[in-house]
Amino acid sequence: MSDIDTKQPQAVDPPSAEPAVPSSTEEIKDTAVSDQGVDTVEEIKHQDEAATLSVSQDEFSDAMDDTNEKTAQDLTNVITALQGTVLANLPKQEPLVFKEEDQVQDVVDKVLDTIPEVETSNLGSSLINNTEESSPTSKAEEDKADIDIPLNDNDSERRGEEDIHAASEPSSPRPQAASVSDLKIATHFEQIRNSIDVPAGQNMADFVTPPTPGLAPPSMLSAELGDHDDDNDDDLQPTRSESAQIPTSTSSTDATTAAAPATTSTSNVIPLSNIDFSTVRPNHLTPRAQEKFDEDMLNGMNCFFNNKFSEARAIFEKRAKEDPLYALGLGSMAFIKAISSYNPKDVESALANLTETYLFANAQIEAASAKKPLKDTVSHYITNLMGSNSTHLPTNTRALSKYELQDLQFMPNGALRAHVIKAECGLLMAIIYLSMETVVGYLKAGLNLRRAYNSYSLVWQEYKRMGQNFNKYMDQDTISAIQFGIGSVHLLLSSLPPKILKIVSAFGWTADKHLGFALLKLCLEGKRIRSPLASLMLLSYYVILTSYAPQVLTRELIQPAIECLLDAQQSYPNSAFFLFFAGRVSRLARNLPLSTQSFVYTFEVSQGDWAETTIGNLATFEIAFNSAMGLDWASAAVRALELQSKYNSPAFLKYFYGACMEMLGNRTEAILAFAEAPGLVDKKRKSQPELYVMNRVAFFEISGYQDLDFSLPALEILYTWNAFPCMAPNTLEKCLEIIETTLESIYERERLEYDIRTVELVPATSAPDYYDQRGTLLLMKAAILNALNKFTEGIVHLNWIIDNKDKFKHTNWVVPFAYWESGNICWGTEEYKRARALWESTLAFSGYDFEYRLATRLNLAIQHAIELGVPETIIPKADKGKTTHGRKRMSIVPSKSTSNIISS
Repeated sequence: MSDIDTKQPQAVDPPSAEPAVPSSTEEIKDTAVSDQGVDTVEEIKHQDEAATLSVSQDEFSDAMDDTNEKTAQDLTNVITALQGTVLANLPKQEPLVFKEEDQVQDVVDKVLDTIPEVETSNLGSSLINNTEESSPTSKAEEDKADIDIPLNDNDSERRGEEDIHAASEPSSPRPQAASVSDLKIATHFEQIRNSIDVPAGQNMADFVTPPTPGLAPPSMLSAELGDHDDDNDDDLQPTRSESAQIPTSTSSTDATTAAAPATTSTSNVIPLSNIDFSTVRPNHLTPRAQEKFDEDMLNGMNCFFNNKFSEARAIFEKRAKEDPLYALGLGSMAFIKAISSYNPKDVESALANLTETYLFANAQIEAASAKKPLKDTVSHYITNLMGSNSTHLPTNTRALSKYELQDLQFMPNGALRAHVIKAECGLLMAIIYLSMETVVGYLKAGLNLRRAYNSYSLVWQEYKRMGQNFNKYMDQDTISAIQFGIGSVHLLLSSLPPKILKIVSAFGWTADKHLGFALLKLCLEGKRIRSPLASLMLLSYYVILTSYAPQVLTRELIQPAIECLLDAQQSYPNSAFFLFFAGRVSRLARNLPLSTQSFVYTFEVSQGDWAETTIGNLATFEIAFNSAMGLDWASAAVRALELQSKYNSPAFLKYFYGACMEMLGNRTEAILAFAEAPGLVDKKRKSQPELYVMNRVAFFEISGYQDLDFSLPALEILYTWNAFPCMAPNTLEKCLEIIETTLESIYERERLEYDIRTVELVPATSAPDYYDQRGTLLLMKAAILNALNKFTEGIVHLNWIIDNKDKFKHTNWVVPFAYWESGNICWGTEEYKRARALWESTLAFSGYDFEYRLATRLNLAIQHAIELGVPETIIPKADKGKTTHGRKRMSIVPSKSTSNIISS
């Protein structure tokens, strides 16, 4: 442990923020007191205190200005370096070409001719029938010392210094990996950016086709939950009468809370306003007066995204009990903290704040008597259920009568504003529930999304009815809120796989990703209160989705992410949020030093009561993960231990710490950490990472931790988090060596156990069974080879896994992930149709660890293939025999009633 302590980085030590008072002030004070009488001492003391305070304030102000200037320069340098990395790494893009079956077969025949010593029956899977023509590999050039490696290396840089063979399979020449430089990724970002150009002063509804309003038919899941009416807020707690008794967090006697208490100060918790909803009055401000009133809110958002978190919180708290938008500002701070820390107490606090704001806005709506007419609700439902509108768009807005044309009557601006605030609370709560990665969380997310979308749709229809006079009836921030909300819902739903959408059961229509991009871009260009939130939503989409499938999506989404960062930098040059995303984008570009530098900058500018426990801990976790990706297990272990009770899941962090200690050779510390991890699992939550931790520890305990030599838990974490495609090639080569050494240990143990069976009759020991360990290692080996663009070298390992898919008793996730990697091989070797077919076949698996994460990967990859025009592979249905073509036939077996007649 002493070795680890000495390697703790010094970059995380926050510099002292207290300005030193000059000693010259004290000297002047002493001289003045000695020269004057006692009567003037108090006066001089007050003058000296004022002078000291003035000097301190000036120095503090100068220090803050210097910090902001340094942060802005840091962000500029990071983005500039990131642009250079991406431009150098992006390959030349050529048109996408789909190979015909005859061409593929010719290539297969040529490949088989080059391998005369190997029988194809030993290779197991049909994957070998779809390889590309290639030649044996050559030795690589010397490894580069610089970690900044292009995304697609030259052939000489992709080769290892020596061929790596699987001892479990026959040796064979390693075919040359097919080049992927011919793949053209037709990015739609430019089309989205230029597709909508709303002239100044024009109604957006004339240029943007909005999504459908109204209610979707209730699903079986929602019926079981009793949520037949989306406007029913009974499940939202607290109710009006109970609002004064809302706790900031619920006490729990659960072992998890006792084992891992959150070490957050009370000043970091966003308190509830305890509003008496029965006294809420309607908002009668005109649109222009409302914009004037919300100027402080805009200033608060600017302070928040310029790292002035205390000032922003003070602005929000000033009117949080008077106006729901300011209460939403506090709720947004709690929301960001919840999704950054994943601490159960932070999640409870955020949900309580957002629920209170939801009810606050709803009370303002009821006070104004501004609800959706029943006939409109029924009309929207019937149109959505039975209409022939394939786009599911609101085309049924009722026409205005001649009397209404003379004196147009619209819902008051204050009520429309309250509706979008209510909807935004539902949207933020849905995102929190989705981030939990639990089935119950997905159900609650669906309920909140439905509530949110109904309110957004109502405001959209009023906005559309206003025509070109919308500015007369609606303030700009409410319009921006519509763009942000509807765009976010569509972007969010479009990224969810069908498995999650079935649980969410939110809508009866398909989300439009392009519409979501367009609306968020309009919100971004408006430079209103929601504009920075739109930037965060877009960056989250680009970064998180690319992290799910980097080998498929990086080249399409990394450039739009940089453009979004550049746009955000112009408005918020000092923002810690955008520095954080710059670090994530740098990681996707395989520039880990630049990524770590960005996270260190993020930590340095996030010091303070609120930000240090939110953005600071998030940056520290990312630095720890970067350390693990660089195989610096000591630094990763130190930071994981530091975050044990502060960030994310305590169970996962304890397991991560134990995995790092295992890689360092400290087996005792690793076993202690593994044994402690299951006790830290949140029994109420049980997220996917926590279930994975429990299953892996249970597997290690079967052998009493005696078989840890045959597992690499740290590399397993890197694989399941999809980190291999973001690691440097020389680091991946080291990982291959570690895996090969571990495989040799398994083969040696198997030889020893089989030797016993050659001399001892009916031995007491069972036959060797290391399929789980070997399958996991071979899967990681194939994934690393894919990350090195050595696609065909991993075929033999994946075939072994698929051939033995029924023998994995404790690692049921290995087989579906093997199919995922098989699709990546076909994608890398330009077998796009085959890749799509393999990914689609993986969707048939269920009940394994990280099922929903892999489902998200598969959905993104399949949708990307569909957008590129990759054809679908039609799977013929099994022949069920002869058919009667729907006509009924008399049974040839006599029934009881007819048997008597026949016998008589």
